[in-house]
Amino acid sequence: MKQGFLLLLTCFFISCGGSDAPKPPDVAMLVFPEKNSECTTGIPIAGSNSSLVTFRWQASNHTESYTLRVTHLNLNTTETVVVTGTTKDLPLEKGAPYSWQVISKNTVVPTTAISETWFFYNTGTETSHAPFPATISSPKSGSTVLRDLNNQVLLTWEGADIDNDLEGYDVYFSTVKPPQTLAAKLNANSPQIKFNVAADTVYYWQIVSRDQEGNTATNSVSEFKVR
Repeated sequence: MKQGFLLLLTCFFISCGGSDAPKPPDVAMLVFPEKNSECTTGIPIAGSNSSLVTFRWQASNHTESYTLRVTHLNLNTTETVVVTGTTKDLPLEKGAPYSWQVISKNTVVPTTAISETWFFYNTGTETSHAPFPATISSPKSGSTVLRDLNNQVLLTWEGADIDNDLEGYDVYFSTVKPPQTLAAKLNANSPQIKFNVAADTVYYWQIVSRDQEGNTATNSVSEFKVR
């Protein structure tokens, strides 16, 4: 009798046990066009200055759909398309720089997963290219940070140029948005700098990347608050 009761009790807990909680999607890994590259595989579109470029990424777990975002960096315009697979063809202007990212989604949780952002040029007739906009490493925009013992914060970023002639960076840093103060001029081997900061203050910063041909690229304004 006792064994039968225990068996019924076990079955009760098994039948009433909840299923696994819904899981958010994982981040998709980008494949092509490659990071900081020149895409040369686009198919020319007759009668236009565009070519058809294929975007590819790896499937991510717990994902039902992907939102592909492709930004024309010169025009600051973004095309957004939703797909259920892991590839999409888009017509892009030849010779123009682009960024792209993929957002993974499902219908069981509101949380999304955002991939890295990669830069590339869609090949054209140009022989000289502007640098890609600098990618902020830290502090991340919108974050709150602590000062070090010297009341300073370290700013770091990454720069790239497909012509391999990146010359340096102009760093704008201020408590005003957008920052108008040129706080430092650095060479290409020094993608970091420390600034004195005050507590309970919001700072804005922006990087202008320069190459040896005089081409420049400016990234978006980033901000952080010092605790």
